[in-house]
Amino acid sequence: MYNIATLNKISSAGLCRFTDKYKIVDDIDSATGIMVRSQDMLSMNFSENLLAIARAGAGVNNIPSGKCAENGIVVFNTPGANANAVKELVVSGLMLAARNLSDALSWAKTLKENTDDVAKAVEKGKSQFAGSELKGKTLGVIGLGAIGVLVANTARSLGMKVIGYDPYITLHAAHELSNEIPVLFDLGDLLPRCDYVTIHVPANDATKGMLNSKRFDQMKEGAVLLNFSRDKLVNDDNLLGALNSGKISKYITDFPNNKVVGHEKIVCLPHLGASTAEAEDNCAVMAAEQLMDYIENGNITNSVNFPACSLGSMAGVKERICILNKNVPSVIGKLTGILADMDLNIGNMVNRSKGDFACTLIDIDTEADDAKLLRGISTIDGIIRTRLIK
Repeated sequence: MYNIATLNKISSAGLCRFTDKYKIVDDIDSATGIMVRSQDMLSMNFSENLLAIARAGAGVNNIPSGKCAENGIVVFNTPGANANAVKELVVSGLMLAARNLSDALSWAKTLKENTDDVAKAVEKGKSQFAGSELKGKTLGVIGLGAIGVLVANTARSLGMKVIGYDPYITLHAAHELSNEIPVLFDLGDLLPRCDYVTIHVPANDATKGMLNSKRFDQMKEGAVLLNFSRDKLVNDDNLLGALNSGKISKYITDFPNNKVVGHEKIVCLPHLGASTAEAEDNCAVMAAEQLMDYIENGNITNSVNFPACSLGSMAGVKERICILNKNVPSVIGKLTGILADMDLNIGNMVNRSKGDFACTLIDIDTEADDAKLLRGISTIDGIIRTRLIK
């Protein structure tokens, strides 16, 4: 029986995917796997029982991924599972900005208190909220992952001119992106051409504050900036300067904080990007399936701290060795040497690396002395964790 602990409320659509081999528990120390959404895990200590953490969402800045890797704990996320929900909110943000809907709604709520003839007041006051149409305007999409591609394609279908920017665009994303959308590899070439700019990149050390005074100076006068990715991507002080000078006309964000709330040119939404029933279900289902595949088969899909690595199902396999190790030379040679010394035949094998870490899966066709095998593998420098799966 494998124990799965949940932090935050996890959709029942995901939890019901777990088979009768699994039990949902409250005790984290006894957990084989953890399902989490947004709870801060950065200061948590983890027991030796824990094999993996699955984030039901894309961002993992609430999980100590590096610390987990050092301890042989695989961290999964669910990229793309909430992409449609975020895309729809971004499109709503474009319309909020173009048609001044936030100010118009706030004004309309005051009408009953301030006038006896609401219809007359509407006709008199509506001109102050006159906006513009999105059709024919140019949208720059920074980051062409699952969400960015959907936003770009949808904006194109609305009649917008769309330009993408992503120096690391994947083959899959390029295939999904409309062939009518050009992709640039220099942000300085994109920004001056856009009436609207939306950002969809992960938050990390390389992207922190990437939208700053230098980039704001490159933007078209009066452009609108949308941020439904992470607040750390934007330098708030530089942003406020650009808004106050008129360089940027509006900022639409899903990440309110003390600096941006209340500014007349900023529309803040309360982090609603993935807050749909469908997105929560999709993320939870993907997270649960990835956890089970790793626990039962050793396969890794969508991990942020270990490489993708798979040998498929355990069906028909006598024993599978699942090894997490530092990405250092000679590990594979020493592994195969140990197996040869024990007269163990390798039926199938895969090794993958990602940065400082690697994963090796080996299917063996003959019965092994498990204790002796584990002792032998433990003598190899760089080994972090070894499991024998039957």
